[in-house]
Amino acid sequence: MQGSLGSNAERFVAADIGGTHARVALVQTDRDRVIEVQAYRKYSCAEFPSLTAILADFVAGQRDGTDRMAIASAGLMLDGQLVNSNLPWDVSLPEMRRELGLSDLHVINDFAAAAYGAGRLTADDRRLLTPGVDKAAPGPMLVVGPGTGLGAAVCITTAHGNVVLPTEAGWPAFAPVTPREIEILRWMQRGGRHVAIEHLVSGPGLGNLYRAICAIEGVTPRFASPAEVTRGARDGDPRARDTVLSFCALLGSAIGDLAAIICAGSVHVAGGVLPQLVDFLAHSDFRERLVDKGAMRPLLERVPVWLVENERLGVLGAASWYQQHLEEHPQETTARREWAGNA
Repeated sequence: MQGSLGSNAERFVAADIGGTHARVALVQTDRDRVIEVQAYRKYSCAEFPSLTAILADFVAGQRDGTDRMAIASAGLMLDGQLVNSNLPWDVSLPEMRRELGLSDLHVINDFAAAAYGAGRLTADDRRLLTPGVDKAAPGPMLVVGPGTGLGAAVCITTAHGNVVLPTEAGWPAFAPVTPREIEILRWMQRGGRHVAIEHLVSGPGLGNLYRAICAIEGVTPRFASPAEVTRGARDGDPRARDTVLSFCALLGSAIGDLAAIICAGSVHVAGGVLPQLVDFLAHSDFRERLVDKGAMRPLLERVPVWLVENERLGVLGAASWYQQHLEEHPQETTARREWAGNA
């Protein structure tokens, strides 16, 4: 399978690994930085005994495969082991490289990959969350997502490629703005003085927020999970709806803080729980809280915010990172061709 990119193309597997799904693609790139997805599959992680089994299954289905892979995943690498409590299995890079017969294998942070991939999106891949503000201003791009935690990365475009800075954006302290939020903070501090913003602005944070609101109002919670809270909000439950609208406001505040810190030119919200809540944004204080940053307001009013609606973002990001890696380390490409010629 040679694709349409010609003899200068490089082919490799790019994957985006989450706790529930693994998205895997065979991609081909060329010197003009075009990325062509030649094959793509979405796997349920629970149906496979290991990540290696998923990748082996994908490669076995390709007529012309590759022995190189770039994988995007949450967590960090420690002595060749991927440390990530959300994955259903342990991941050892040396074992994976040996069992799959790989000549090259890299793992990058999932939000770093999202930042690399966001620049590849088209208008059909994203939804504007700031009506009337759709032109990126000068400055870095912020990619942020409320999922299991609050992830974020910063992408700075240079003449030599993208520079991406992963962050731990979820761990700064929650800063309440309204009297209700002060009450929520006090309730959350029962477990310790430090309440991170991701303890409220994330999937689990939506549940924390709901329980806090119920406790403040002296009401027994009706819903046990964030998904149930969201359904309750749609069905008109007053505390569930209050929770979802409060969540949207807090998300706007968190995005505004991050955008102000880095003087962002644009923001992409990737994945997480927001796609299930996006229709509540217009009825919430999301936009006002995003721009309500004192002297920084004129800057933030010019920053467009998009919701990413392309599930291949992580795959595109892993591929973009690896393509840039090959450009910066051309000796690896040469070594790979020599290895293939001598195999």
